[in-house]
Amino acid sequence: MIPFETICWYPMRVTYGREEKVKKHLDKVEVENFLPMHYKLVRTPAGNNRRKLVPAVPNLIFVHSSQRDITEMKMFRSEFEPMRYMTNRVHESGDDNIMRIPDAQMQNFMRVASVQDDSVFFLQTNDFLTKEGRHVEIIDGDFAGVRGVIKRIQRNKHVVVQLDGIAAVAIAFVPGNFLREIEE
Repeated sequence: MIPFETICWYPMRVTYGREEKVKKHLDKVEVENFLPMHYKLVRTPAGNNRRKLVPAVPNLIFVHSSQRDITEMKMFRSEFEPMRYMTNRVHESGDDNIMRIPDAQMQNFMRVASVQDDSVFFLQTNDFLTKEGRHVEIIDGDFAGVRGVIKRIQRNKHVVVQLDGIAAVAIAFVPGNFLREIEE
């Protein structure tokens, strides 16, 4: 069981699409957080299409704090009330089923998910995640140091960086000579 005061990354559900408002309040009180964003084509009232920066994974924000501090924020500050802890569906120990993400895994995910261009795309379905793939590290280029799994998506191979049961992002193209197979 992780102590209540230990600082970790917590994936948090945010009700009713208020993740951008919650992020603004977290930034204001200087709590580290990450809200993956991407561009999406939206239709304007005039009937035109334009690109708009929107949350990549609806109703999700990552908060780097202690469980005690997050719980206190939720209890005593109404602007944080929409946040909900994400829990594991099945937990062997029976102790604490609140999801936490190790720092290294979160840093790896943020490195790819913070790119807001066509070189990465967020995956909406988890169907492909059950398929095994080779674990690789990118050794050259913009994503050097990123670790992921090669997965086939729509008949093409991509390096996928995933947070199990939470979110996944794929890199559109990585040359084969930029990859080194690793043991995971």
